[in-house]
Amino acid sequence: MTGRKIFSDADAALDGILFDGMTIMSGGFGLSGNPEHLIEGLRRKGTKDLTIISNNCGADGFGLWTLLNNGQISKMISSYIGENKLFADLYLSGKLELELNPQGTLAERIRAGGAGIPAFYTKTGVGTVVADGKPVEEFDGALYVRETWLRSDISIVKAWKADPEGNLVYRKTARNFNPNMATAGKITIAEVEEIVPAGSFDPDHVHTPGIYVDRIIEGPSYEKRIEFLTTRPREEEQA
Repeated sequence: MTGRKIFSDADAALDGILFDGMTIMSGGFGLSGNPEHLIEGLRRKGTKDLTIISNNCGADGFGLWTLLNNGQISKMISSYIGENKLFADLYLSGKLELELNPQGTLAERIRAGGAGIPAFYTKTGVGTVVADGKPVEEFDGALYVRETWLRSDISIVKAWKADPEGNLVYRKTARNFNPNMATAGKITIAEVEEIVPAGSFDPDHVHTPGIYVDRIIEGPSYEKRIEFLTTRPREEEQA
């Protein structure tokens, strides 16, 4: 299947748009909905001094961790350090700048960037270090801190399916930050598990309209690693 937005692989989709010091949004929550192939493409390209906007920074040995380990990231704008020991070590040693956000605030800052809203007010973080240096105002007797939008030079997102026009459908929890990030980048690249013919989607089922998506790749395979596998015993085992 061919189309003006479809590229052969991650390296081709990233060609001509990368530069040192750029800001990149990367979808995913934990290891769910990570643009695995585009992250690996960034590692191969070696672009440096990156500011990465993402809920977290992958897990040991996987996802955005590989860019950290390669010395390509200078700043993270995140809500969770998690179990990523390298992330924690680099931050605590002063080698990585971190702008830590409450998770809902991070999501809304990204959504605001895509919606063209430069600032908004929230009660979250009032009276804490989160509000340090930010305007705080009173509305209806309560204090609110002003937060600003987040936008990026490139957004890389992971979807389930796309059509040649870039309309995207996400699958279950992999939807997470991806739809909002897709709207907030100057250039948005989506990697998907399958590219389907135009007209395959009911318009009501499209999560990200193709107008937001500039480039698409179809990933050859996905590991879909589970960060923490939690199970319960089968009934026969309990007996």
